[in-house]
Amino acid sequence: MFKILRKTAQTGLVTIGYPEKPPLLSMRYRGAPRFDFSRWRDSRPAAEVCPTGAISIQERDDTRLVTVDYGLCIYCGQCAEADTSGAVKITREFELAVRDRRNLVVTGEYAVDAEGVQSELKKLHHGFWPVDETSEELERKVRERIHQVLGRSLAIREVDAGSCNGCEVEITALNNPVYDLERLGVHFVASPRHADMLLVTGPVTRNMELALVKTYRAAPEPKVVVAVGACGISGGIFGTNYATLGGVDQTIPVDVFVPGCPPRPHALLFGILLAVGRIAQKGLPQ
Repeated sequence: MFKILRKTAQTGLVTIGYPEKPPLLSMRYRGAPRFDFSRWRDSRPAAEVCPTGAISIQERDDTRLVTVDYGLCIYCGQCAEADTSGAVKITREFELAVRDRRNLVVTGEYAVDAEGVQSELKKLHHGFWPVDETSEELERKVRERIHQVLGRSLAIREVDAGSCNGCEVEITALNNPVYDLERLGVHFVASPRHADMLLVTGPVTRNMELALVKTYRAAPEPKVVVAVGACGISGGIFGTNYATLGGVDQTIPVDVFVPGCPPRPHALLFGILLAVGRIAQKGLPQ
């Protein structure tokens, strides 16, 4: 016992200050890729190597539509390796959680020359707001509301609907001394009947479909659902097949989508706090 207490005193405080303070990320951390659509001259190599089809191309006469879906992206970095123009780069960005699935999709409309090179960016199509603006703007709004909304505790029930357990490892880390989710009044519960939020991982397998629906129905109103990771958003690397139904929103309503494969604990925390704002909109005490 004394050895444990001595070690604790020697270690000191290790809990991060995020979101009040900027996150401390390793220089080796691989976050979401960033696409400079104005400089992108040939998207075909990146689309060919993308394992989940997050980068897709449609040809229409002399026009090319290049779509990037962050809800399918697993942050593997192969698109940046395949692109030789420098228009695709891997960043350390993780604050991409959104309330609408469409906000994770960006489409560039290009004029294409005879050799298939994208000569001009005609238009860039976003969701309700550009992906580039979500991080700073949403974090600011969340910080303004966090102390009001979390005046009461938030209970989370985590549901594995078919995950490879990569997301579960990151979710478990939220309870360790570094991230310490309970410092924000947020804790995990064993029963959906005690939960304000369902944190759902994995593509929904057909064996888990009924269990997920029953869990959703058992959670009292008002409740929110957070789809975690590429699999939870779109089916990810598994997609939709004989064994899986795809993203969580194919089975139950989803309020917040947290991209990544898996999303790091910072990204999960950001998504949970964004969902807290959604709870307030549904009438919880503030």
